[in-house]
Amino acid sequence: MTASHTSARVEQLIAEMTLAEKVGSLLVARVVTAEGGELWEGRDDQSPVGFGATTELIRERFITHLTLMNPAPVADLARWGSRVRALAAGTRLGIPVSLAADPVHGRDRNAQVAMSGGGFTTLPEPIGLAATHDPDLVRETARMIGAELRAAGLHIALHPMADLATEPRWARIAGTFGESPELAAEMARAYVAGLQESGVAATVKHFPGGGPQRGGHDAHFAEGAHTVYPGGRFEDHLAPFAAAIRAGAVRVMPGYAAPLGLDYDAVGFAFEKRLITDVLRTRLGFDGVVITDFNIVHGMSLPRLGVQLPVRAWGLLDLDPVDRVARLFDAGVDQLGGEDDPSTVLEAVERGLVSEERIDESVRRVLAEKERLGLFDDPAARAAAPEDIPERIATREHLALARRAQAASIVALQGEPVRIEPGTRVYAEGMDPQILARRATVVDDPADADLAILRLVAAYEPGEGMMGQAFHGGSLEYPAAEIVRITQVVRQVPTVIDVMLERPAVLTPFTELPVVMTGTFGVDDDALLDAITGHVDATGRLPFDLPRSMAAVIASREDVPFDTADPLFSFGFGLRWSRIGANAS
Repeated sequence: MTASHTSARVEQLIAEMTLAEKVGSLLVARVVTAEGGELWEGRDDQSPVGFGATTELIRERFITHLTLMNPAPVADLARWGSRVRALAAGTRLGIPVSLAADPVHGRDRNAQVAMSGGGFTTLPEPIGLAATHDPDLVRETARMIGAELRAAGLHIALHPMADLATEPRWARIAGTFGESPELAAEMARAYVAGLQESGVAATVKHFPGGGPQRGGHDAHFAEGAHTVYPGGRFEDHLAPFAAAIRAGAVRVMPGYAAPLGLDYDAVGFAFEKRLITDVLRTRLGFDGVVITDFNIVHGMSLPRLGVQLPVRAWGLLDLDPVDRVARLFDAGVDQLGGEDDPSTVLEAVERGLVSEERIDESVRRVLAEKERLGLFDDPAARAAAPEDIPERIATREHLALARRAQAASIVALQGEPVRIEPGTRVYAEGMDPQILARRATVVDDPADADLAILRLVAAYEPGEGMMGQAFHGGSLEYPAAEIVRITQVVRQVPTVIDVMLERPAVLTPFTELPVVMTGTFGVDDDALLDAITGHVDATGRLPFDLPRSMAAVIASREDVPFDTADPLFSFGFGLRWSRIGANAS
């Protein structure tokens, strides 16, 4: 169902809604759960992270879309969702609330843009799904993700990221499907299809592609305010979004960045009518909901954390919030992410900057989506009771699928599988010693070991403040002192090096050492141990080039795939490790 073919029920609701109720439906407020699945009802300055009282949001501000901001245990989340549904049922029109969340199924997710924990099945990062090069497996995995989200009472996924990883320094590569336009399009199509087959609305972001960040700086920060196109490859970045829309994606989130070098205004993507209306809606035929990324109308204060998040209206910081809202609706946006104060939109209407008819157009889309999700007929549809969570989330079947996806994502880069037996003395870094102790004797000194296993994170330069530290950007080369330290371990004992490739790290110094080496993308210790000991096939293939040096990265163009000269390992590389040995492909 599209907004242009809405039902009589939707049209009747619009006719009955006050302007305040309409505006409330176009705001997507941040919320947190209180302990035990209770509603958070404290003041903003008392919230764990700075968000307001749930009852006020729903009953006084008429907000019908909430985004969860803390990884509550799934049973608590189920209790919380039932309380939210009861609140919504008690409003004048009883419009059900749609609940959204950033990714919750990862292992090593960035705390600013995703969550982990809570009891959901643990999967590789999206870049790891791309490393499987298996769209059928990705679709099956996304279908499972959707089923768990609905069981927990969540209706909207703020993913997938369809951005291309063409700028190796960018901090958000782990959330993408890699560097290849073709592979990313295939994976985005499969992921969207799987999510929506489970009854979850997929949100494809960050239109029209947040990958070519100037200098690799992220658009959450002023230094990352722009994407750039020195290679003229804008269409490559658009391709995965086109594929996701063809697969039926019902939500799109534009990015923060303001493009340079294109025939568009140098303003944040969401503010540009020629992108949102002309390209997204007219050219690509998208008629679903366009939701802004968060904090592009107002900034946000997190008093308990001592953090002030700036407005990310790049190119339009001189406009006041009311004028920003007017430009967003003129561009073709429907919902304002992270906004919970209706007064700004109401003032834009009162001043004649946005017509009520234009508001109705967006309300029509968001209500049609609620109807598609089945919320009008049964707001609790597909949600599990707290006591039924074990039968719906992290089930034996789901865990087996996750282990299969993890195994398929592991890329063997160098060497052959090793032998580990109960008496093998193993020195490990970055690994749970209790898990390792099930297979070997754990020792604390490499000099006492028969084997060393070093689990490393891709190199990065720590930023400033809470946000800066959470986004891993900067150089992809390990510090010289770290290389020396690792070399000293290798000289003492046969060594396996595993690198969590949240970005395309420069691994050149490691290839010069006599080590076994793997690249992973968020896998459990057990899954890695199975692969390096030959208990499972290791069949993953790189979803991006691994550069030979930072000089090659700096010389490359941000928007051009595979533009680092003479890569150390190329896209698609992966040794074939089987249960009976190792063979290069």
